Amino acid sequence: MFKVLLVEDEEMIRKGLRFTFDWMGADCVVVGEAENGEEGLRQIAALQPDIVIVDVNMPLMDGIAMIEQSVEGASCSYIILSGYDEFRLAKAAIRLGVTEYLLKPLEQEQLLAALERAKSQVEMKRQYAALKTSESGSGEARQASVVKLPGKSSRYVTKMLQYVQEHYAEKISIKDLVEKLEVSATYLNQKFKSETTYTFNDFLNRYRIQKAMELLQRSDGKVYAIAADVGFKDYKYFIAIFKKYAGCTPSYYQETYGHGTKEEHDANG
Repeated sequence: MFKVLLVEDEEMIRKGLRFTFDWMGADCVVVGEAENGEEGLRQIAALQPDIVIVDVNMPLMDGIAMIEQSVEGASCSYIILSGYDEFRLAKAAIRLGVTEYLLKPLEQEQLLAALERAKSQVEMKRQYAALKTSESGSGEARQASVVKLPGKSSRYVTKMLQYVQEHYAEKISIKDLVEKLEVSATYLNQKFKSETTYTFNDFLNRYRIQKAMELLQRSDGKVYAIAADVGFKDYKYFIAIFKKYAGCTPSYYQETYGHGTKEEHDANG
């Protein structure tokens, strides 16, 4: 289960989150609470939570400041809560790699969806931790995987997987396969999801991100060029999808696991 820390100065909201949300159903457990950022930092150090849900506006230390001070040493993912729809705060949250920025009053469905994204990010961070401590014989870190190929697949799904592997750098969609395989898009989507657990578009994005990670690890090329090389023509969309599956920005991944210098990666953005 994933350990969750609640950092919220309003006791009613904090207790409401703790006792009214189905944490077990979300494969989570609340391991602690804090009512301000300073206490939150202490709890993060002591409890080592996987996910921190933190309010923006709190006494002594606000949520953004708390994340800024903890993000370097912590391996957790953050979900920000705020009663204020302020672009400045959202921008700061994005800069810090926050998983989600949610506005109060909070809907249960919103929190559940945010927790799913946070859990995915936690899993990727765990893989990064393994990458740092486990190296191959050549001295290069092993590649983290964001996509898994099925061991066995039907004829249709095999063709779909092959098509993605051969054409991922191009503009493609499941519609391209309808005429080739002479079956409906609905049937192909259902067949693909049942055998791979992914939708076709999700698999395509994951496969492209996997290829981008490989290029970022072994190349000092510009990030926007690598995005285009793996099929993303919209650079901002590439950044968003990369962060969704990898849990960090492409430039951070390249800086951490690539062969270039920090200055080169900073220049890449």
